[in-house]
Amino acid sequence: MVVDQLDDTGIDRLFQALADPTRRDIVRRVTLGEYSVSGLAALYAMSFAAVQKHVAVLERASLVSKEKRGREQIVRGNHEGLQSVRRLLDEYEEIWRQRAARIADILAEEPKNN
Repeated sequence: MVVDQLDDTGIDRLFQALADPTRRDIVRRVTLGEYSVSGLAALYAMSFAAVQKHVAVLERASLVSKEKRGREQIVRGNHEGLQSVRRLLDEYEEIWRQRAARIADILAEEPKNN
């Protein structure tokens, strides 16, 4: 299975990044509009450094990008990275649909009489 030429390490990074509820919330927020890291940190009951680490995990997974603007780091959603996740999950869904169809076919077969 190849999604945008992602290797196992890239796929692992995507799932690891999305496994945490804070990171999922950050992704949701920055897909709607850009935030500074300090602006994001103000939204969570954790330190600035902790939010910065969450953003770094998301950036390594290509789900967000950061841009230095003056003294601030601006975070925005990475559309291409999010599309990779969608395509990957679509591939998994297709695998499971095919398996369910095969099971349905087996169950629909007439029993063989000996």
